[in-house]
Amino acid sequence: MYAGNGSQWQLEDVAIDRIDRAEVADDWLTFRIVATASFIETGSDLYAHNLVDFFAGDTEVGHWLAQSWEPEELRHGAALRAYVERVWPSFDWPSRFRAFLAEYSRTCTVADLEPTRALELAARCIVEMGTSALYRSIHAYAPESVLGDLAALIYADEVRHYKTFLRHFHRYQHSERQPRTRVGRTLVKRLLATSGEDGRCAYRHIWDFAARKGETFETSYRAFGRDLTRIVRRHAPSEMLTRMTLKPLGLPAPVVDAATRLSGPIYRLWLSAAR
Repeated sequence: MYAGNGSQWQLEDVAIDRIDRAEVADDWLTFRIVATASFIETGSDLYAHNLVDFFAGDTEVGHWLAQSWEPEELRHGAALRAYVERVWPSFDWPSRFRAFLAEYSRTCTVADLEPTRALELAARCIVEMGTSALYRSIHAYAPESVLGDLAALIYADEVRHYKTFLRHFHRYQHSERQPRTRVGRTLVKRLLATSGEDGRCAYRHIWDFAARKGETFETSYRAFGRDLTRIVRRHAPSEMLTRMTLKPLGLPAPVVDAATRLSGPIYRLWLSAAR
């Protein structure tokens, strides 16, 4: 895994041809996790373009979003798509993704961003915390080694993205001086929306592939949420997630340390929102 200042892996580095299909082809939870993630990551250019517009005039943020963050998110999507198509070739990824994008594009707008740049960057930290937890968990849970390796690569990228958003948050916060209470409300708001409409929308377009007889979307989505929560609870340490959540608040180190030791409530809040 590369975890330096920039992502150096390419799609060609993922050993798609060495996937052991027998290990995972009948694992429908893994299918749903990977397929849903592949849709969200592949559609990330919509959000990236909104962010570039939102930060117009800031060449440092705009360049990083357009030249690093967006291509890396799309690379995640391409790799996850390649995995899905290799293991489950009868799943019509292109047509289902088009249907997802047609729906999702109606809800992903600049108007949905936070009112100031500092607050939007704080919200992005929570998103990256969530994706870091997800891919760390997939890496540990993966029943097949190529998927585990791919998740590790994406996890390293997401942690680095978190650090970059946090750095720019501090830069804007220096001038905006948002009250800690307002930053906190933004963090909680984004925590409660972690699963988001994007996840629900993506799941709506993949759930019926090999669905159980008589299963509805709502019952399937609730079961998926429970299963994913169980995996994250087992494999993503609450201390790490708590520290990542609290960093934008700029709390004194002793307060952060105490909160980390008592991280259960924050962890449960995030997990309950993600279900």
